[in-house]
Amino acid sequence: MTFELEGPVLEGTTVRLEPLGLAHAADLATAAEEDRSGYSFTWVPRAEEVEAYIAEQLARAATGRLAPYAQISLESGRAVGATAYWEPRCWLSDDHLDAVEVGFTWLAASAQGTGLNAESKLLLFRHAFEVWRVSRVDLKTDARNARSRAAIARTGARFEGVLRNWSRSWAPGESGLRDSAIFSITAQEWPQCKGLLEARVAQARRPGGPTPSR
Repeated sequence: MTFELEGPVLEGTTVRLEPLGLAHAADLATAAEEDRSGYSFTWVPRAEEVEAYIAEQLARAATGRLAPYAQISLESGRAVGATAYWEPRCWLSDDHLDAVEVGFTWLAASAQGTGLNAESKLLLFRHAFEVWRVSRVDLKTDARNARSRAAIARTGARFEGVLRNWSRSWAPGESGLRDSAIFSITAQEWPQCKGLLEARVAQARRPGGPTPSR
């Protein structure tokens, strides 16, 4: 495979996705410690681990198989979370991307429920389908993580099933493998999904729209 993931800056009305770097460490350390009660199955570093977390993600990026981002709130100008493109697949030719995963996503408690996640997904999906011309974007989460599964479903992605012992567990204190719930969007489904996400982003911008919530 000759295609290497390299994510450009992606900017919307509430969020800018910037390639992850050590310059984001201080903001992410603050974001990660706001309220950790929702991170039971998700890899979110503690404040003192953020620099090592970024270094690990950049090492993955150097292989061409990960394009990690910091999620920047345009309102505050601060990094409030992370996300990434992951696992590029080139099935038909070595230089064309056929499928990619969106993952390694987490947000500070104060950014959850604000519409920022919906716009981040809109930016990532739109670039994948309309610039890279992929046939499929997929997302996966720990099968036990009902909250994450609901959030993924709200993006318009379709649940495909649970793959047993599919990937590493990120639950704190656990080692070994986990069952993964798999969701996807295909190129044929993208127009409908795009409309759904655009409507959610527009609703979040209206007075009385979503407010931060747990």
